[in-house]
Amino acid sequence: MHLQASIPPHPSPDRPSLVGLGRPQLASALAAAGVPARERNMRVAQLWHWVYFHGAEDFEHMLNIGKPLRAALAERYSLARPQVVAEQVSTDGTRKWLVRMPPTGALDRGAEIECVYIPESDRGTLCVSSQVGCTLTCTFCHTGTQRLVRNLTAQEIVQQLIVARDRIGDFPGRAPPKDGLLPAAGTRAVSNVVFMGMGEPLYNFENVRDAVTVMSDGDGLSLSKRRITVSTSGVVPQIGPLGREAATMLAISLHAVTDDLRDELVPLNRKYPIRELLDACRSYPGVSNARRITFEYVMLKGVNDTPAEARALVRLLKGIPAKINLIPFNPWPGTKYECSEWTTIERFSDIVFSAGYASPVRTPRGRDILAACGQLKSETEKMRARARMMLEESLVLGAD
Repeated sequence: MHLQASIPPHPSPDRPSLVGLGRPQLASALAAAGVPARERNMRVAQLWHWVYFHGAEDFEHMLNIGKPLRAALAERYSLARPQVVAEQVSTDGTRKWLVRMPPTGALDRGAEIECVYIPESDRGTLCVSSQVGCTLTCTFCHTGTQRLVRNLTAQEIVQQLIVARDRIGDFPGRAPPKDGLLPAAGTRAVSNVVFMGMGEPLYNFENVRDAVTVMSDGDGLSLSKRRITVSTSGVVPQIGPLGREAATMLAISLHAVTDDLRDELVPLNRKYPIRELLDACRSYPGVSNARRITFEYVMLKGVNDTPAEARALVRLLKGIPAKINLIPFNPWPGTKYECSEWTTIERFSDIVFSAGYASPVRTPRGRDILAACGQLKSETEKMRARARMMLEESLVLGAD
């Protein structure tokens, strides 16, 4: 594992970045720059191609846009990305970025979030965050121990994908990464996006929906909606709207087969119990054998991993086109849980598979950099505390 740091300056507050904006917002920016209404659709298309297909970082590169307009845009706006405060690269090629968003006001020092890139032989998956912190307090999840600061905007969600493609050379003409496993030749390094980072996506529904619109636009970032998965702990009222308005794949963070246990593991269950959650899944728009719902089930030693619970899980999901993703628990400092034994996980998987459900066991990735499922937590306070401690130690050593 190695750590890199890169802290470029934030964009000037009087020159906001256009990166991450949707088409309507770009049209408004062009109007403010004096572009006549009759030209705006064409200019939006040009900007869109440069920003989202080429990953342009300077208006001067946009050679099919006249110099006067390029100058007018550069005077008012930037193409700045968020700050990458730190980059960690796991021994397995997984990359985790600590990203600082620009301040939103005088008292805001810039929200920090984490996103993770997982390279595999046939795909590259980016795990994005939708909130700074989380409100759900799931007891097995490290992110849940960080208080909610705020929702991320649609622009900030899209910018995570831009940052990832910048860092791994996934825009045309960019150099490929020097390390890590890349997908097969001819495919983009980031081929899949999962909303499984910090936060509950369906508590930030409108921004998630709008970010998906930008990510899936065929003239730019061009991700298929079948390669975008939104994971929820069970915000039942927003599951239907997600399918109708965003049409992404759906994942459910389930982890238990009884309400009593799920109330403990996923406290949101007290508001939306298992039966209501599964009813919403059965009616999810577009669900079929070709568009199955993924049920995530973290394997906790002595908590939820018995053969009886495997059989109960199969009964619960009857009639739902589904696959069951078994997740070996990823430990984090201070947790009370342990990962189930491998033989226990295999037995559980065999029972589910024999009932006709795909039951892959998710290979833990990035554990050594706390980038695996349930481990994300951007604790600015702890980072600052460590910095203060190092400074104090250096002062002591200097005094000696």
